[in-house]
Amino acid sequence: MLSKKLLALPLALLAAGACVCAATTATASTAAKPASARQAALPPGYQLVTLPNANVPNFQRRTLLCPGTKRVLGGGAEAQGNRAILVGSFPTTDGRGWIGIGRQDGFNDVGISVYAICAD
Repeated sequence: MLSKKLLALPLALLAAGACVCAATTATASTAAKPASARQAALPPGYQLVTLPNANVPNFQRRTLLCPGTKRVLGGGAEAQGNRAILVGSFPTTDGRGWIGIGRQDGFNDVGISVYAICAD
């Protein structure tokens, strides 16, 4: 049911494609699940793998591979340093890891960390 305030919105605002959404509050059914239920929801062999920060030459790839026969489900990278820029963050072509690439303005190297979510 629309409130009087919502009905009073100018038609121009609604015609411009503004999103008018109703907020809802969480109920007991959407509350946090117990740890055992969260663990069961993870894919088999789930593991978060990290490649800690290291300085590498600008635009040099840092590659993190999943252990054993695990495959990457997702990942990310972080560029660290003054004026550091993350240039690329993407999976390896074989789906076994994650790649991070960065650069740092005014410097010859950049700090890069890489993260991967792996599973069987």
